[in-house]
Amino acid sequence: MTETKQQQSKQQQTKRRWTAADLPDLYGRTAVVTGANSGIGLTAADALARAGAHVVFAVRDPERGRAAAATVNGSTEVRRLDLADLTSVREFAAGWEDRPLDLLINNAGVMMLPKQRTKDGFEMQFGTNHLGHFALTNLLLPHITGRVVTVSSAAHRWGDGTIHFDDLNRDADYDPRRAYGQSKLANLLFTLELQRRLTESGSRVRALAAHPGYSATNLQSHAASPVARVGMRLSNRFMAQSDRAGALPTLYAATQDLPGASYVGPDGWGEWRGGPTLVSRSRAASDPGVARRLWTVSEELTGVRCPLEVQVA
Repeated sequence: MTETKQQQSKQQQTKRRWTAADLPDLYGRTAVVTGANSGIGLTAADALARAGAHVVFAVRDPERGRAAAATVNGSTEVRRLDLADLTSVREFAAGWEDRPLDLLINNAGVMMLPKQRTKDGFEMQFGTNHLGHFALTNLLLPHITGRVVTVSSAAHRWGDGTIHFDDLNRDADYDPRRAYGQSKLANLLFTLELQRRLTESGSRVRALAAHPGYSATNLQSHAASPVARVGMRLSNRFMAQSDRAGALPTLYAATQDLPGASYVGPDGWGEWRGGPTLVSRSRAASDPGVARRLWTVSEELTGVRCPLEVQVA
């Protein structure tokens, strides 16, 4: 092979995008995937199972979860988890046997809903997307040996891009889009502070975040506005990437050698689609002071404390 052809070959290899076929052998590993009954959660669960992992489908509707798990080629089980109900979260964690949990993927979420409350009285998007996963992670943390990957979104930049500590439920000016953006910002701040605590405690567990770009899933089908739902259906059909492509950032964050608190998303224009790569986050999502404040407030709201021994100040 000539030198020119060798250089071309190397360039082609460099440009080749990472896919689920590049997953390492995960035999003997256990993963929990929340919201694994559809969308990128199901796709990620399928890829992990195919790579040899035992995947626990943590889902609100076990019947749907079992139907989804039946489509997966690999080792699976289904357990009930309703992230909008802290009692359910505690029951799920209490039922975890004294065995290692290699990977927790906080994937489940709701998007742009009409104003609703969780069973514990929190705004549904903030309560489900952030507080439910916050409680679940901390309750399971004594068992986790590998990674926590939390699925956020480019929507963390929506609205004014801040956490409204004086009105977390957005009672004063509820807007489905801004409330969703706040919950996704909270996901990134949670990851940032969790990694700080893991590092300070000497733990080898890593916390990372990922976002799927614009992926065609049923997440967008529950938007409050009928016009928005129609627009999203059209966008899903003509602009979005597949759920398989959308799951790649999650899988990449779950298995590749990346620094703690890394954020993975698509490498294409606007991070809408493409192969997984490290991406940037907003300045608000990088603020350690806000991350610590959100953590403290989340502990107070959920009644779940971090089991790690760290400096709080």
